[in-house]
Amino acid sequence: MTDARRQPAAPAGATPVRKNRLSPNKLLQTKWTAVVPVDKEKHFVVTRVIAPEPPRARIDTVELQAVHSGRLSMLGWRELTDATRWHQGWV
Repeated sequence: MTDARRQPAAPAGATPVRKNRLSPNKLLQTKWTAVVPVDKEKHFVVTRVIAPEPPRARIDTVELQAVHSGRLSMLGWRELTDATRWHQGWV
């Protein structure tokens, strides 16, 4: 019996890519920790999900706000899936 959720094995010697699982529709007000601090800031909140110009297009960009300074920055939401750069929640 096989498990449908089982991932295929990575090639020998390859480093598996870790990804955060998330949906662009549920990103608003989520909290993130940068693995490598950005301008001495590591805790961020998604304050806005940027709606695309054609309403049927997919969401591509989010606005992050640094908790400490309040600085705003734009980021492609798919970059948050890279677990080597971002951790979900405040760690």
